[in-house]
Amino acid sequence: MRPGFLAVVLAASLAGQQQSFIRVSAPVIALTHVRVIDGTGAPSRSDQTIVISQGRIQAVGNRGDVSIPAGAERLDLPNYTVIPGLVGMHEHLFYPSGRGVPIYIEHAFSFPRLYLASGVTTARTAGGLEVQTDLAVKKQIDEGRTPGPKMHVTAGYLEGPGSFTPQMLELRGPEDARKFVEYWADLGATSFKAYMHITRAELAAAIKAAHARKLKVTGHLCSVGFREAAELGIDNLEHGIIVDTELQPGKQPDVCPQTTAADLKNLDISGEPVQRMIRELIVRGVAVTSTLAVFEDSPPLQQRFLDALSPQTALNYLSARDRLPETAHQVSALRVSKEVEFERAFVKAGGLLVAGADPTGNGSALAGFADQRNIELMVGGGFTPIEAIHIATFNGARFLGMEDRVGSIAPGKQADLAVIEGDPSSRISDIENVRIVFKDGVGYDSAKLLESVHGNVGLH
Repeated sequence: MRPGFLAVVLAASLAGQQQSFIRVSAPVIALTHVRVIDGTGAPSRSDQTIVISQGRIQAVGNRGDVSIPAGAERLDLPNYTVIPGLVGMHEHLFYPSGRGVPIYIEHAFSFPRLYLASGVTTARTAGGLEVQTDLAVKKQIDEGRTPGPKMHVTAGYLEGPGSFTPQMLELRGPEDARKFVEYWADLGATSFKAYMHITRAELAAAIKAAHARKLKVTGHLCSVGFREAAELGIDNLEHGIIVDTELQPGKQPDVCPQTTAADLKNLDISGEPVQRMIRELIVRGVAVTSTLAVFEDSPPLQQRFLDALSPQTALNYLSARDRLPETAHQVSALRVSKEVEFERAFVKAGGLLVAGADPTGNGSALAGFADQRNIELMVGGGFTPIEAIHIATFNGARFLGMEDRVGSIAPGKQADLAVIEGDPSSRISDIENVRIVFKDGVGYDSAKLLESVHGNVGLH
């Protein structure tokens, strides 16, 4: 059989699968009697009408003020809330293999579906271990051959000696960093991720090469402090204060120091050293990504989470979870509370906070589900539901330079929306009740997407 024939058959099969997840795709759609949280930070509005036409929002407003075109397909949704599609800013297509093995398995099949089912319509990967696969998946999604969010692909990790997984290339100097950026930029990556053992010289070279192409650099740093990275021109910092080592006593240049829970506990967010760092990040336009969910080692155990995992992956996860000592739970709680305190201070000072899932760690954070959980944890830490949704939607779009297209609900914008049963503005846990996800005006059935990945996480 000819390879070309196989490719045609596969493409047709993928397109057919995509169609099976679509719940509504009429040229004109009217969502009526819905509550709207528009993503701008404005209060929710009840009994609204949203008209979608040709993939865009044509109108949104009070019932009676919006004219519904003849022939529109109407969805009457009196007990539902519509929010902008989430803009996930720390996503991956890989997941830990478990049992202490430092290898991460690519999930090119299950994760795009999990993201979309959970309301994530735009996703920036924050580092890849199979970047060519990530780019190929993005192409399949863009061509309509497989369901998933609009993807912005970050290349593999800019890391020095000391990587915890053999899947990462270790840089040998600034020239390696420059070549790395230029190679992956040529192949289509749109951002880059500096990692824990990079040197200042390597980071500077990577930033210079990326900025020359008008691309951005983010970082999960350790050897380089936040203020140092900001001075070098980094655009985004992942995870926030709990990974910043610059205030560690005896911190050596370009060296990732050992840190303890006591160091974090004693860190004063309101103190001048942290406040000075916050001011410098804001002055230099550096965003921070909230990934609270990945630091929560034992979130509430949900059936939907277990259903998504393969039987062996579920067994590995539950066994490891049961073995966690009490001290681990205490450190996890400390990390979440200290980080959300920092995030509130950063936002209060005028900083741009974005959000993402980071489906790594001990496996508790899963694609899509962890994006929702991150919003819940922000609210648990003092943000209002409206503020948390604003961070997870509009702020991400703003960082990506897409706020004129996505991230909020307004006429003329792309119809990227999540239809949620309930009211997350008064009960944030309702953020998990995503029923329909519109991407470019096409409504996907969340339940069908989730069902399609049952038993697949941990495999592909």
